[in-house]
Amino acid sequence: MRGTKRTGSRQFWVREDDRQLLKRKICDLRLKIEGTPLERNIERLYAELKERGLRFRPHTWLSSEWFSPDGIPGIAIPYYLAHPRLARLEGRQMLQVEGGSPAECMRILRHEAGHAICTAHRLHFRKRWREIFGLFSKPYPRYYRPRPNSRAFVLHLDAWYAQAHPAEDFAETFAVWLTPRSGWRRTYRDWPTALRKLEYVDELIREISHRAQPVRSRVKIEPVSQLKLTLGQYYRKKRTRYGAYWPDSYDRDLRRLFSADSRYAAQPTAAVILRSMRSEIRNTVAEWTGAHPYTIDQVLQDMIARCRELRLRLAVPKREVKSRAFILLTVHTMNCLHGRRQEIPV
Repeated sequence: MRGTKRTGSRQFWVREDDRQLLKRKICDLRLKIEGTPLERNIERLYAELKERGLRFRPHTWLSSEWFSPDGIPGIAIPYYLAHPRLARLEGRQMLQVEGGSPAECMRILRHEAGHAICTAHRLHFRKRWREIFGLFSKPYPRYYRPRPNSRAFVLHLDAWYAQAHPAEDFAETFAVWLTPRSGWRRTYRDWPTALRKLEYVDELIREISHRAQPVRSRVKIEPVSQLKLTLGQYYRKKRTRYGAYWPDSYDRDLRRLFSADSRYAAQPTAAVILRSMRSEIRNTVAEWTGAHPYTIDQVLQDMIARCRELRLRLAVPKREVKSRAFILLTVHTMNCLHGRRQEIPV
């Protein structure tokens, strides 16, 4: 009972509505990992590392998002995972809670542990590492164009993330290797390049498993105690980062599914149709593309607004609307992310 009272006094903001909560500074929320489900997930990660014979234990802290800093063998975890009230706010503000389920949280922790152990043992300086994964010093692209059919990379996080950069390729490969009962030898037996990477990780970890790590820094970058932004300011910046930027108009594409012709005056408006399936097609596009749901929703909002301005109505059989709307939203989401045009097969 005493623990409950202490929590209540520290987290006075829990019962505030969103409008009030968004005025709070992140540093004033008095968040910690101890005593939360995050603590159990981190202990599980440590147990998995121990099971694999590793002495390595990356330190963890709460920050604004998931990351493992260059030169520091630790893992930053987004603050909103430290309390269900903040996770609900994240979901309402961004339409997604990254790491919100125990399974997804573990997937990301394993991935970030891959970055951290690479830093701790300076693995990316090894010649063989560079031969297998590429140059760690290669600049990160603003966007990457994945090849879904490639068998040169493992599949762990969404959006074929191993293809984003050599550092991500290693972290994803390590995560697959670390995951209990992943059966990676069997799963990737027909993927020779991906299997070679996994076998290299297996060999590499056996070599360093009982060695002291040369990089031992316990520095915490941007911990919650230093995040002076209010939650409102944080989400305004985050939505800007995930917002949609339009390469050009797509009125022609909208008119392939909808029409302003008087022949369709009795049909439902395009805006009403898209709003009615908004959640379903947004989530489906997010699952298939790996794009952030907020970005997809911005594209969809723009489509709805443009349909309203053009006075568009349904112009194809109702049974075809959902599949074609899915294609339309998918292509324009990717256009916005990559700044290019594609033909839409509707």
